[in-house]
Amino acid sequence: METARSLAVQTLMKAERDASFSNLSLANALSRSQLSGPERALASQLVYGVTERRLTLDDQLARYLQKPPTKLHPQVLAVLRVGAYQLLFMEKIPVSAAVNESVKLVKAAGQGYAAGLVNAVLRKIAANGLVLPDPADKIQFFSIKYSCPPALTSFFVRVFGEADAEKILAVSVAPRPIFLRVNTCRTDREALIGRLEAEGVQAAPCALPDAVALDRPGDLRRLPSFAEGLFHVQDLSSQQTVRLLGLRPGQTVADLCAAPGGKAFTAAEYLRGEGRVYACDVYEHKCELIRSGAERLGLPNVQPLLCDAREICRHLKEADAVLCDVPCSGLGVIGRKPEIKYKSLDALASLPPLQYEILWAGAEIVRPGGTLVYSTCTLNPAENGDMCDRFLREHPDFTLASDAEYRAVCTGDYMTVLPTPDGGDGFFAAKFMRK
Repeated sequence: METARSLAVQTLMKAERDASFSNLSLANALSRSQLSGPERALASQLVYGVTERRLTLDDQLARYLQKPPTKLHPQVLAVLRVGAYQLLFMEKIPVSAAVNESVKLVKAAGQGYAAGLVNAVLRKIAANGLVLPDPADKIQFFSIKYSCPPALTSFFVRVFGEADAEKILAVSVAPRPIFLRVNTCRTDREALIGRLEAEGVQAAPCALPDAVALDRPGDLRRLPSFAEGLFHVQDLSSQQTVRLLGLRPGQTVADLCAAPGGKAFTAAEYLRGEGRVYACDVYEHKCELIRSGAERLGLPNVQPLLCDAREICRHLKEADAVLCDVPCSGLGVIGRKPEIKYKSLDALASLPPLQYEILWAGAEIVRPGGTLVYSTCTLNPAENGDMCDRFLREHPDFTLASDAEYRAVCTGDYMTVLPTPDGGDGFFAAKFMRK
């Protein structure tokens, strides 16, 4: 019989085998599952928690194994990770339940030979708790405490210093709110909060206008208010990026890397149903995702545009505002997508050339006097400030925006935001005006 723990083990194995994001593997598994609400919630917590804390868990397991954890059978390793996560990070799970259910799982999976090993290792972890390295070695200490590879930990320390690096890492493994953007073409924030609470979801207003914060809301797609298009899920950082465009009804807007559509939807809401938002993506299925989202929200002025962002001038000659929220390394969203932090940093070098091509192409279609916003959800200077400095050197017809709202949120010339426990993800944005 399927349980929350067995579903979690199978999902984690599949995600690691396929090198896919755990949230996608989990969504597929839950869609086929007959688990009850509480069991589904437990399965989700186990999958996300083990993915987030994988490096820490493997370090703890290695202390009681005679060979590296990765040398174990994948099924045995997944069971040990799930068991260790319950013991170390879930206070409400009894030790007996975490250990005994783990032993049952390896037996049910045909790995009965490992039952004794699983039992012994998990009982040692339960007895000793979380064992951390010497704090004098900051990189190793941060790496194990916050489950972040040493190379990425060193990168954060080098760029931001020890104090801010630890804040970034601490937030990456802490619970975070889910943020919504109110569909202002259909309702307002006060009315939406009342509606969500009537549907059993606790909601609170944010400092950013038309933004709402939710704490562990469950599957939002089941809500009538979702079906009625009263909101879409969008992080505060993404909402802030669109806000920088300073949009007015009737304008033409191009969102060059639009999928899944959140920024385009917010832009359309600022336009009050007037003007046009061209939501570009290179993949047809993603354009369809944007189209269906716009239909749910009742935003007919969102027009999906199937094209490579680097060739936007073939499809659109001029726009009042252009948003280049480019593909990036995602180092600002490791708290939402923990798989990112386990990837090699070698990939960072391949991104700036593509990002600059997209920024260059976006600049080509900005009308004189128009606005260009470049943004990422990463904290890598080579993808952020360095990119924008080069752009200004090579585009004398553009200048940094000087409006009070933009300057108020900048540190220096650009806007860099670090993730916070109750705020948005880490991100970067720069606002340019065409002379």
